[in-house]
Amino acid sequence: MSELVILGLLKIKPMHGYEIQTIIQESKIDDWANLLSGSIYYSISKLEKEQLIEPFKEERTGSRVRVIYKITKAGEEKHLELIKQNLGEKPHSLKSDFMLALSMMRHLDQDEALSILNENLNDLKKLREQWEIRKQAASESKGSDPLMLLSFKSSLEILDIDIKTVERAIALI
Repeated sequence: MSELVILGLLKIKPMHGYEIQTIIQESKIDDWANLLSGSIYYSISKLEKEQLIEPFKEERTGSRVRVIYKITKAGEEKHLELIKQNLGEKPHSLKSDFMLALSMMRHLDQDEALSILNENLNDLKKLREQWEIRKQAASESKGSDPLMLLSFKSSLEILDIDIKTVERAIALI
């Protein structure tokens, strides 16, 4: 997933690794994409070895030298290939560690299970609030992308389902 994100960002403009990592963290892409923020520099190195990106120029800030990368023609082709590949995937997996644990919850003390589920419910509600704020900010930004807004709406709907599922589990206990 990091390849798709990095190539996509470099299609917008050339940038250095720290800028890529900052955009990923500030936009919270790593919250909804299967992406580990720590894997960015490894992926950049891999993409460079595969000649999908290349150094564009170097920037000096004090004693630091930052390499600014740009996407290559092969990188643009790989980016399109990754988009096509991922569009063929199911939007969300039905595999869930939570559901597996829920089916075995009878092995836990009832009070402990309720405590864990209530904490999970509170976390889900806070997460939903954060996603609502992000969706609102995205919808208010100039030139907001309707497909990006659809992604936010879908994520909020999934969070609503998760909240209802945990609430139902608590009610059943």
